[in-house]
Amino acid sequence: MTATFDWLAWPQTKRLVEAFGAAPGSLRFVGGCVRDGLLDRQVTDVDCATILAPNDVITLLQRADINVIPTGIDHGTVTAVIGAKPFEITTLRKDVATDGRHAQVAFTDDWKQDAARRDFTMNALYLTPQGELFDYFGGETDARSGVVKFIGDARARVQEDYLRILRFYRFSAHYGKAAPDAQALAACEHYAARIEGLSGERVQHELRKLLAAAHSHRVLAWMQQGGVLAYALGFPGGGVEAVAALEQAQTAIDPVQKLALLLLASAGKPDDALSALRKRLAMPNAMFDSLRQMLSHYDDVRADMAVAEQKKLLRKLGKYLYVSLLLLHQARETSASAYAPMLALAQQWQPPQFPLRGDDLLAAGLPAGKALGEELRRLETLWEASDYTLSKEALLAKL
Repeated sequence: MTATFDWLAWPQTKRLVEAFGAAPGSLRFVGGCVRDGLLDRQVTDVDCATILAPNDVITLLQRADINVIPTGIDHGTVTAVIGAKPFEITTLRKDVATDGRHAQVAFTDDWKQDAARRDFTMNALYLTPQGELFDYFGGETDARSGVVKFIGDARARVQEDYLRILRFYRFSAHYGKAAPDAQALAACEHYAARIEGLSGERVQHELRKLLAAAHSHRVLAWMQQGGVLAYALGFPGGGVEAVAALEQAQTAIDPVQKLALLLLASAGKPDDALSALRKRLAMPNAMFDSLRQMLSHYDDVRADMAVAEQKKLLRKLGKYLYVSLLLLHQARETSASAYAPMLALAQQWQPPQFPLRGDDLLAAGLPAGKALGEELRRLETLWEASDYTLSKEALLAKL
């Protein structure tokens, strides 16, 4: 496998490198942009590390007429914005103290010391502007082999920040190609209960990214078997087999549909599990509404629905919700093939707009009131029975 560092040739990157030319050897690229470049994956964000102090970085960038934002200056991070492209630049750091959620850091000029405080070996890769790779802990080998490993002692790294438990599973879902590293897995399972002390926003962020992986079911199975999934979700998890079936059938990845499958398989009532999940994840209203509708309308779908019923339900629920329900049933039921023609119809058929409105009936002489609404619904039923072929004029003629 070759390495592709196209982002080194971006005009914005070149301008940043030129700005640091006044301090040779002070800048390296780090983390995801290096890892993904080695794996020939697309890179959209470029992070940097420097031996310069944050205020010195600001001065250097301002002299180069580059807009700089002190986004996290207390922790050594500033953001250079070049042509609307942001570059996070962080001064090398070492941990002084940690409490499982936050770390006290001190600045350093030792690149390996900075690498040692990062989580996984594949994230502790540094690249100079000239393309020289610095790999202090075997991260390139691990990245290419698809093995997510903590740097140093796995238990110690997890205790520094318990969010690393979920990050381990998330990175395994996106980069793992082999069996999980035994030490990493054991550490995550040992401290799984500490996930409860993390903020809902942080847990939600990691779970959504994990579920966005094309083959997340493999990692969800590890989490379920190790007792980790229940702490992340706030209820006993299940439905991993259904998630696997969904991923096999799906071309687009939808984390919300996967969450719905986990809820449907939960012990007890899915609605109770949804309430627990909403509380656990500090769930946005839009996500909650989508999940609530998937649960409440789940039983509206059947494998033996007539075409007329399918069209009617599709019009009522809208394409996203209706297709989601079909996919959920397909993933959970043994008669999965029965839903293939239903999915095809949902993708091909565009629900037409009902040609009548209340104003049309008023103009035809019907009085306003409850009877007008009932007549409008009666005509819509006739229109549906005609397979949506009756025109406005034909419907008015049936008044």
